[in-house]
Amino acid sequence: MAQDWTPQSWQHDRFIARHLPQYEDADALAEVEATLAGFPPLVFAGEARNLKAQLAEVAAGDAFLLQGGDCAESFAEFSPNSIRDTFRVILQMAAVLTFASKMPVVKVGRMAGQFAKPRSAQTETRGEVTLPSYFGDNVNGIDFTPEARRNDPARMVRAYSQAAATLNLLRAFAGGGYANLRQVHRWTLDFMGRSPWFERFQSIADRIGEALDFMEACGVDIENDPHLKATSFYTSHEALLLPYEQAMTRQDSLTGDWFDTSAHMLWIGDRTRFENSAHVEFLRGVNNPVGVKCGPSLEPDVLLGLLDTLNPSREAGRITLISRFGHEKVEAGLPPLVRAVTREGHPVVWSCDPMHGNVVKSESGYKTRPFDRILSEVRGFFAVHRAEGTHAGGIHVEMTGQDVTECTGGAVAITDEGLADRYHTHCDPRLNAAQSLELSFLLAEMLNLELAEGSKAAA
Repeated sequence: MAQDWTPQSWQHDRFIARHLPQYEDADALAEVEATLAGFPPLVFAGEARNLKAQLAEVAAGDAFLLQGGDCAESFAEFSPNSIRDTFRVILQMAAVLTFASKMPVVKVGRMAGQFAKPRSAQTETRGEVTLPSYFGDNVNGIDFTPEARRNDPARMVRAYSQAAATLNLLRAFAGGGYANLRQVHRWTLDFMGRSPWFERFQSIADRIGEALDFMEACGVDIENDPHLKATSFYTSHEALLLPYEQAMTRQDSLTGDWFDTSAHMLWIGDRTRFENSAHVEFLRGVNNPVGVKCGPSLEPDVLLGLLDTLNPSREAGRITLISRFGHEKVEAGLPPLVRAVTREGHPVVWSCDPMHGNVVKSESGYKTRPFDRILSEVRGFFAVHRAEGTHAGGIHVEMTGQDVTECTGGAVAITDEGLADRYHTHCDPRLNAAQSLELSFLLAEMLNLELAEGSKAAA
């Protein structure tokens, strides 16, 4: 248990809380915080411990982390179909990675809580009108009106309710038969037939079915084997809105440890990992697995200081380092961090976020992420780890199961002109289902190359 820490200690004057909204009514905020504190937890300590144990396998080089989902969840686009479609694309990606690499895949969604967004300024001005910036649907609305942009603490209660409903559905899908490997053919979305990767996935699905038939013929009880008929699925989000995270923090009755029960895994963004950060102080004391975004501005000594603060006992599975450099900077910027962490013996998961460093404005005016740049950063990430002899342990992507046109390129060949067809994102551009599946095949190739290089070195 962290020393000199309470769920409220981030509010101490010596800590700096950036990118938090300013609420006009302190009494209303306190009332919402008390309400949330009395609600049931969304996740449980035992689940978070299970995820940490699985991430320890990733840190040891024996598994791979697949983390994906929406850039920002919204109240308006909330629907069971969108949850189902994103979940099954993640299942597809995991099936490809597992089948190709023969390595377990830890599945973590950016779901059931990924609402808040950091903003550089408290206000936004359009013409002569100045209103609060949009901080995410759990703070205010995206429409540029005084009513929508009022920072309303009651939105946290609605976010809790939506997260609870999302988790309820995800648990049903993960454990109720939908994730059964016998259903692998049914995971394909209707529009995926347009993707040239569709046939490759169908081939894998056929081979999985043949393997299951063989096991059944050998006497294995396929229908009742929990490893085949269900899956473990976890949730995560950026721990940005600290009043919400504090209100959702509970003390485990079995161990006395504190857990943030809003998600299984929380992460600290590139903008909130500075010295004396209130966000770092908060996550220092909870026992969930914690991610840290690592961008070009992060110096090795600062990263080592963060690791000493967040994981002084060097517990495997506790820390995931999520690199986000951009395709042109990853091969120069990542090695100093990898070398420093390896030298100091910190057991971390290295994951790649190829999305946030590769945003461009297209000629058509839309913000987009070219697929070739995303793929280039992933290749650079794997190249660095092969060169350093470390495990490229995960991928962190913003994606959706919807047939959107937000990221250009890929085998489906979305053009600048085509972005307007189905550009539905609430915030940043996401990979669609076909692009996500394509990325998983390319990831599998890189992962196999890493494993082959590791086998050579061991021999």
